[in-house]
Amino acid sequence: MSVAAPHRPVTSSRSRTIEERPLRYPDVSSGSVMSRRGWWLVGLNFLLPGSAQVLAGSRRLGRIGLAATILMWMLVVAGVLIALFAQGLLISLGTNWFVLLLAQGILIAYAALWVVLTIDTLRLVRLVKTAGVARVGIPALAIALVIAASGGAAYAAQSVGAARTALGAIFGASGPPVEPSDGYYNILLLGADSGEGRDSMRFDSISVVSVNAETGATTITGIPRDMPNFPFSEGPMQEKYPNGHEGFADPTCGWGSGVNQLRTEVEVCQDGTALYPDAYDNGSSPGVEATKDAAEGILGIEIPYYVFVDMKGFADLVDALGGVTITVDERLPEGGGPTYDGQPAEEWATGWIEVGEQHMDGDTAQWYARSRYTTSDFDRMERQRELQQAMLDQFTPQTVLTRFQDLAAAGADLVETDIPNSMLPYLVDLAAKAKDQPVTTIELTPEGGIDEYDPDYDYIRELVQQTLHPPTPTPEPES
Repeated sequence: MSVAAPHRPVTSSRSRTIEERPLRYPDVSSGSVMSRRGWWLVGLNFLLPGSAQVLAGSRRLGRIGLAATILMWMLVVAGVLIALFAQGLLISLGTNWFVLLLAQGILIAYAALWVVLTIDTLRLVRLVKTAGVARVGIPALAIALVIAASGGAAYAAQSVGAARTALGAIFGASGPPVEPSDGYYNILLLGADSGEGRDSMRFDSISVVSVNAETGATTITGIPRDMPNFPFSEGPMQEKYPNGHEGFADPTCGWGSGVNQLRTEVEVCQDGTALYPDAYDNGSSPGVEATKDAAEGILGIEIPYYVFVDMKGFADLVDALGGVTITVDERLPEGGGPTYDGQPAEEWATGWIEVGEQHMDGDTAQWYARSRYTTSDFDRMERQRELQQAMLDQFTPQTVLTRFQDLAAAGADLVETDIPNSMLPYLVDLAAKAKDQPVTTIELTPEGGIDEYDPDYDYIRELVQQTLHPPTPTPEPES
């Protein structure tokens, strides 16, 4: 006699699937289950974009999202490793316009993909099946997370685009790279205000930055803008003035013998392209090239490159840095112009820069550098050097990262140069070394033993050589 087997309830394959894979096959009749599932899907979409689709939706879309996420993490890890162990390569990549364009495209595409994945995740959640606050909370969380995530990628793409645009605007045209001269890269730093039209612009600030090609040690030599009868290095201006620069008194278009008169002479009063036919093609101008030859003749060093800083946009750069901190030694007025000669400052000043430590915005810093009231051109040179140092100190990694787009935009409007783009990685590496060292300054002023009306140029060249190449002390013999 056979014994019947005990009766067991039959479990359908659909029920087993719901129990084993609740994210893909949820119990839609339970509001609490659908709510928990919705929170999980939104969280997974944020933590690992594409995973929500692999678990609960289109596996093909999910695989695309996961592959893109893995690629982004690999690029981030590679960037961190390069930054730690191959900074030169990182700088080379970061200043290459094609690499920046590719990075910008990748970031934009990833930000767009994240938005698509978030929208698809909300479709998978099936909000109408959720219960209570989940119907409002889940989409609110998803929107907040996608704004934070894809918005960050979009901001990074904008920053990369700003860098590419700035690099193209500043370093778009330049001459060939050159080797360091006597162990130094010498760069002519010019400052002027083009606000009233470039036809009347003169270089109000003239300096030469000498950077040691190995250590990054930096020396800044200030050249008074009115320094007269100076010699030129070999070239067209030396042929024209073998005995030193001379003024030309002419009511229609004349110039003085000072250094800052050169642009007027070669670009306004004459055809500068006849003297320097390749200047514009190499990212320079006849006025700049003539000033380079003058600086080389005065200092006795080779100066292949220049950087022009437009004081009209100087304030924007200081504001982009978040301001600069300067210790003011003398109360200075803001505002004014040529019309205030002989008038008390109280009649024309729009404000005052008080004595003591001051955190200056761009407009205040500009007046600090330009003010002539109760001060000489030599005082202005010293203040300009203080500002240069303060701005270098302000270029911290935190400032650059948080204000990058503003800095890039200000730099594109502010700076002109003929430094080749290929030189940037090397110069940036030197700049990083220079930040850890004090800046040496040479001021060609009466306080430095220079007669402002009759400078001894042989002495100036000797002073520069001794500063850049100090003699090595001879060790005393042991007794």
